Amino acid sequence: MTGLESLFVLLAGFVAGIMTSTVGVASLLSFPVLVAVGLPPVVANASNTVGMTPGGLSGSFGYREELREHPRLTAAVIVTCAVGAVAGAALLLALPPGVFEAIVPWLILFTCLLVGVSPRLSRWLRRHHQGLEIEQRTRMSPLTTLFATLTGVYGGYFGAGSGVMMLAVLGLGVDVEFRIINALKTLAVVAANVVATVIFVAAAEIDWRAVGLLAAGSVVGGYVGARIGRRLPPTLLRGLVVLVGVIAFVALL
Repeated sequence: MTGLESLFVLLAGFVAGIMTSTVGVASLLSFPVLVAVGLPPVVANASNTVGMTPGGLSGSFGYREELREHPRLTAAVIVTCAVGAVAGAALLLALPPGVFEAIVPWLILFTCLLVGVSPRLSRWLRRHHQGLEIEQRTRMSPLTTLFATLTGVYGGYFGAGSGVMMLAVLGLGVDVEFRIINALKTLAVVAANVVATVIFVAAAEIDWRAVGLLAAGSVVGGYVGARIGRRLPPTLLRGLVVLVGVIAFVALL
């Protein structure tokens, strides 16, 4: 890796850190950069997961006030995504690299569109099941828990767009402010990454120079992104998520 390529990876880590704490599709930037500088795809995927973990941690620290508002929900997100990530990381090491290539773009498109319509869809579902009386949901139902765990599986396997998927899952499954959902999404990504990191360090080939550069950039970017994300109006943030998700769909397709 040349000096210019190293700078490129460092900048990618910074921007991806911001994206982790805001629109949730950081790996769609950082992973292709690692491949572009010469890393094999599986090595790039594992190195990207390890390198972006510090950015998720700093982003979660930036959202610490939001994460304290519903401690049980916060704990449930950590557990479900961590458990799912164990299976996802194992799949990455066991399956051929291109297994999910055909479905990933469509999955990202579907989930980012769900983020856009989730407020109206959530209200409709609650009225459909409960009549006109609306009860605020601050805990994950069994169905929401299942989908959160599956999002953790995807996060451990590949991860690109897992934040968008978690936004959709929580947007439909619980009734809390969008700024809190965004904070929980950031925490979900880092929970999956921490578990996958432990597995990859023990069992996968990793480029530690790339990891160090991504980590240095993402730590700063993650915290900056949290400061941005908590100030953006919910409608604008949802619109950005949908826009970036559609761009990601086109790029991956």
